[in-house]
Amino acid sequence: MKYLIITVALFCYGSIMAQQDSTLVYKKRVLETTEVDFLSSYYSQDGNNASVTGGIGTEKLSDLTATIVVSLPLNDDDVLTVDAGISAYTSASSSNGNPFDISGASGNGDDDDDDRRAAPGDVIGSPWVASSGASRSDVWSSINADYSHSSDDRNTIWNADVSFATEYDYSSIGFGGGLTKLFNEKNTTVGMSAKVYLDTWRPIYPTELKAYADENGNLNQGFFNGITILDQNGNASTNWQPLNGFDVINNKGRNSYSISLSFSQILSKNAQFSVFLDVVRQQGWLANPLQRVYFGDVDNYYIGNASSIPNYTSSSNKDVFQLADDIERLPDNRLKIPIGFRLNYYINEVVSLRTYYRYYFDDWGVQSNTASLEIPIKVSDKFTLYPSFRYYDQTQADYFAPYEQNLSTSEFYTSDFDLSQFSANQYGFGISYTDIFSKAHIWKLGLKSIDFRYNNYQRDTGLSANYVGLGFKFIMD
Repeated sequence: MKYLIITVALFCYGSIMAQQDSTLVYKKRVLETTEVDFLSSYYSQDGNNASVTGGIGTEKLSDLTATIVVSLPLNDDDVLTVDAGISAYTSASSSNGNPFDISGASGNGDDDDDDRRAAPGDVIGSPWVASSGASRSDVWSSINADYSHSSDDRNTIWNADVSFATEYDYSSIGFGGGLTKLFNEKNTTVGMSAKVYLDTWRPIYPTELKAYADENGNLNQGFFNGITILDQNGNASTNWQPLNGFDVINNKGRNSYSISLSFSQILSKNAQFSVFLDVVRQQGWLANPLQRVYFGDVDNYYIGNASSIPNYTSSSNKDVFQLADDIERLPDNRLKIPIGFRLNYYINEVVSLRTYYRYYFDDWGVQSNTASLEIPIKVSDKFTLYPSFRYYDQTQADYFAPYEQNLSTSEFYTSDFDLSQFSANQYGFGISYTDIFSKAHIWKLGLKSIDFRYNNYQRDTGLSANYVGLGFKFIMD
C-alpha cells in the first residue's frame, strides 16, 4: 500500500509538472517569428499658395520615402520593433527661402558669406519660379524603437518607445509609453499612452531678412551691396526695412506632449466600434522662421524687373520678388484636442466596411471634421481591393490672413494656407496580396504580403496632390 501511495503521488506530481511544462512550452507567442516590412512611397503636389513666399507662389513639391520595419520576438511575451526611414524631397516653394538664385544668406551655415549671385543688375527672383537656393531640397531621416510586453493571459500589454529624427532645419527626440487592457473575453479593449517630443530648430530665414540683420540694416553692405531696391512704382528706394528691424529668434525649442485614450468594443460577430481621444500641448517656437508675411498697411518693396511689379501676383511674373515685411509669428502655446470613432462592419466573406470620423479643435481657432470610408473587397483568397474616400474641412486659425491682408499692428500673423479655411476630398484605391504560408522566398525571407496604395487629394484652395505607396512584408525563416 505504501508503494502504491508513493507511485500515485509521483504520478500526480509528474502530471502537474508536465502540465506546467506544457503551458510554458506551448504558450502561444505574441509574435511567432521575425517580421520585416519594406515600405516606400512617392508624393507630389502643386498649388498657388506657398507660405514661404507669403501665401502666393508655386507649391510644387515631390517626396520619396523609404522605410524598413523589423519586429523581433525576444521571447514568448516580448517584442522589439525597430523602424528606420529616410525621406528626400525637392520643394520649389521652400527653395524660395532664397529666391535670388544664390546660396547666400538664407541659412546659418558657411554659405552665408558665399556671394555667388550674378551681377547686381541681374539679381532676380519670383514666387512662381524655383530657385537654386540651399533650401530647395532636404533629407529627413528617423529611427524609432518600441519594446512591448504581454502578460501570460494576453490581457495586459505595455510598451515603451524612443525615437530620433533630423533634417536640415530641425532635430527631434521623442519617447513615450502605453498600457492596454483587454476585458470581457477580449471583446473589450481600453488603452492609454503618452508621448513627449523635444524638438530643436536650426532656423533658416528668408534671405533678405537674414542679410538685413547681419548688416544691422545697412542696405549698402553684404548681400545688398550694389543691388537696387524698388518701390511699388518701380523707382529706386532705400526706405525698405522689415517690421521692427527684424532679429533672429532666440527660443529655438519646440516641445510637444500628448496623452491618448482609446476604447474598443466588439458589438457582435460582424461589428466592432472604437472611440479615441487625444490631448496635445505644444510649447516653444511654433511658427516656421522660413515663412514670409506681407502686411497690407505698409509699403511694398522689390528686387528685380520693375516692369513686372504690376503683374506680381500672376504666375506670368518670372523676374521680380517682393521683400518680406516679417516672418510668421504665432503664440508659443497650442492646445489640440481630436476626438473620433471607428465602426468596422463585416457584411459577408467578400465585402466589409471601415468607417471613421474625427472632430478636432484647438485654442488657435481651428475646428475640423474628418470622415472616411474604406470598403475592403476580397476578390480571392489572396487578393483584396481597397477603394476609399476621405472628406476634410476646417475653419481658419485666428491669426491667418492671405497675402497682404495681415496687419503690422497684430501680435501674431501667418499666411500659411494650412491654417486657412478649406475643404478637401481624397479618393483612394489599394490592392493587397496575402499568403499566410509565405511560399515565395527571397533568401531567408518568406513573402507574407504585398500592399499597393494610391491616393488623389484635392483642396478647394487649388492644392492638389498624388500619393503612391508600396509595401512588402516578410517573415524570417
